[in-house]
Amino acid sequence: MASIKPFKALRPQPQLAKQVASRPYDVLNSAEAKIEAQGNPSSFLHITKSEIDLPDGIDIHSQAVYEQAKSNLDAFIKREVLFQESKECYYIYQLIMNGRKQTGLVCVSSIDDYENDIIKKHEFTRPEKELDRINHIRTSGAQTGNVFLAYRNHSKIDELIEKWKESKSPVYDFIADDEIQHTVWIVNDSDTCDEITSLFANEIPCTYIADGHHRAASAAKVRQALGDQSGPGADFFLTTLFPSNQLAILDYNRVVKDLNGLSPAAFLAALEKDFTVKPVGETAFKPGSLHHFGLFIEGNWYQLIAKPGTYTDDPIGILDVTILQNLVLDGILGIKDPRTDVRVEFVGGIRGLGELEKKVNSGDFAAAFSLYPVTIDQLFDISDSGNVMPPKSTWFEPKLRDGLLTHLIGE
Repeated sequence: MASIKPFKALRPQPQLAKQVASRPYDVLNSAEAKIEAQGNPSSFLHITKSEIDLPDGIDIHSQAVYEQAKSNLDAFIKREVLFQESKECYYIYQLIMNGRKQTGLVCVSSIDDYENDIIKKHEFTRPEKELDRINHIRTSGAQTGNVFLAYRNHSKIDELIEKWKESKSPVYDFIADDEIQHTVWIVNDSDTCDEITSLFANEIPCTYIADGHHRAASAAKVRQALGDQSGPGADFFLTTLFPSNQLAILDYNRVVKDLNGLSPAAFLAALEKDFTVKPVGETAFKPGSLHHFGLFIEGNWYQLIAKPGTYTDDPIGILDVTILQNLVLDGILGIKDPRTDVRVEFVGGIRGLGELEKKVNSGDFAAAFSLYPVTIDQLFDISDSGNVMPPKSTWFEPKLRDGLLTHLIGE
C-alpha cells in the first residue's frame, strides 16, 4: 500500500508566490531560463538553473553550479523570500488550463515504496540526468523538483479534498504568464492529515510515476549515497498525487531529418506495406483514435492507418509509439535507437501541429509524424506489467511549478 506523509514545506511568502514559481528545470535550457528570470531576483530558476548567475559557457554540471544553487537557496531563506512551515502539512495543488481543472495532493512519498515497486515506473532513466539531480539534491540539501504521481481515482479521497477546498481559503492563487492558474491550500489539521495518510495506506495499493522518473531515481540514490549520514527526510521524496480521472496526456510527436536515401514518393510507397495511406492536403491532421497517424511531408499531410496484423496486442506492442518506431522509424528509416539517434527529434503536443510544419518547412527535417496520445490506462497497464514505454511516449500538461513547495531532506 502507498506510504505517504505530510511535511514541513519550504515555501514562498504569499505575496511573492507568482514571482518565485518557475517552470520545471527540465523544460527549458540555460539561455531560456536566463531570459525568463531576467529582472526577477525571486525567480526559483536562480536555484534550479543556477548557472544563469554564473559566467556564460560554464559547464552546467560542474560543482560550481550546484554550489551556486545552495548559495542562492540560502539567500532566499535569509531574505525571507522562502520560509519553512512550522508543522508537517499536506498541500492541495489545483491547476486550471484552458478551463480544465485538475487537483493533486502534495506530500512526500516513501523511497522504500519506490525501491519495492509500490511506486511503479514506465520509463528507463539516463545516468547523466540522474547524476545532475543527485548532485543538486546533495549540495543544496533540497528536493526542488516535484515528482508527478498518479493513482486510480478513489471517491473518499476526492470528497475529502473537495470538502477542504470548499471550506478553506487558499494560501496561493495566481495566474502565471502562460495563463495557467495555480491554487494551493494548506491542510494543517492533524486529524485530516491522519485521515489522508490512512486512506492511502489502506486503500491505494500503488501509485504510478507520470512525470519525473529521473527526480525519483535521484532521490533514491541520494539516500543510498548518504547511508548512515542521511536524515529522516532522505527516506521520502517530494511528490504530487493526482487521481487518474483528472489527468490529460498529450501527444508526443516525432520529426526526422532524412528519409534514409528514399525519395518522398518512394517513402510513401514503402509505407503502404503496413499502412493505409490517405492524402489529406494542407490541413494539419490530428489523429482521433489509436493506430491512426498523421504524416507531414513536402507541404502536405497524409493520414496513416496501421493495417491489422502489423502490431501485437501486448501492453507495449499495441502502443502507437511502438508501431511507429518498429514499422517506420526502424523498419524504413533505419532509426534503431531513438534515445541516441540524432536523426529523430521529439516535439511535445503542447506546441501544436504547427510546430511540426514549421520544422519540416524550414528544410532541417524531411518529415513529421503526429500521434494519438497514450491513454492513462495504457500507462497503468505497462507499469503493472513491469515493462517500459519507448522514450518520449507521454507529455503531461499542465505542469507543476517549481518553488511553491520544496522538501528539505535534512528535516
